[in-house]
Amino acid sequence: MTGPLDTVRAHGLPDPLDALVDRASALVPAEGRAVLGIAGSPGAGKTSLAVRLTELLNARFQEGRDGSPGPFAAHLPMDGFHLAESTLGRLGRLDRKGAIDTFDGWGFVALLERLRAETQHTVYAPGFDRRVEEPIAGEIAVEPGTRLVVVEGNYLLATDDPWARVKGLLDESWFCSTADDVRADRLVARHQEGGRSEEDARAWAEDVDRRNAVLIEATRSRADLIVSGDGAGVPGGRSTVGG
Repeated sequence: MTGPLDTVRAHGLPDPLDALVDRASALVPAEGRAVLGIAGSPGAGKTSLAVRLTELLNARFQEGRDGSPGPFAAHLPMDGFHLAESTLGRLGRLDRKGAIDTFDGWGFVALLERLRAETQHTVYAPGFDRRVEEPIAGEIAVEPGTRLVVVEGNYLLATDDPWARVKGLLDESWFCSTADDVRADRLVARHQEGGRSEEDARAWAEDVDRRNAVLIEATRSRADLIVSGDGAGVPGGRSTVGG
C-alpha cells in the first residue's frame, strides 16, 4: 500500500479518477464488503468526489450483475448523523451546527459495524436534506449485493471517542485536501443557497466552518491517501467537483 502522504490530483482530470476507481475497487474482497472512507474539511469536495467515484465504480462493475441485489457501490454521507435541530437547540449547540459534538458519533460507528457484519439483508441509513437542514431516517438503502460502501464526512479520522473507532472500520481512508480560499468561496455560496444573506454566509464560513476545519485538517496525517480537491490543473482554475 502506498504511504499516507501520496497525493492524487483527482478533480477534473479523467486519468487520476480512473486511478482512484482502480484503487477503490482493489479494496473489495473475494467475499463480503469493503468500506472506503473519504474525510475532509467543509467545502473540500469530498461529497462530490464520493458521488462521482460511486458513479464510475457502478458504471465499470455493474454490467453482468443483473441478478445481484443492489448496485456494486453505494455512497453513504456522514451528514445523516447530524443531531436534529430541536436537539441541538435543547443542548445549546445550534449556533455551531457542524461541530464534532453536533453529530451522533456512536450511531455512525454502529452503522459502520453493521455494514461490515450484515451483508445478507438490506441495511438502512439516514440521509440529510439540505433544504430543511435535517437528517432523514432510513433514506439510504445498502443492499446485500453492494460490495463497496463509500462513506464520507468531516470527522472520519478524528482521534477522540467514538470517532477514533472509525478508522479501524475502514479498509482505507482518503483525505480530500483543498485550498482554504477555494473552500471558503464554496461554503459562502452553499450557505447563501440555503437561505442565508451574503453577510451571514460569510460569517458562518469564517467562524463555525473555519473552527471545525482546524480540527479536521489536523487529522490528515492519519489518511492512507491525500486527494486534492482544489481544481488545480483544470482550465480556468475551477474544479469540476463541487464542495
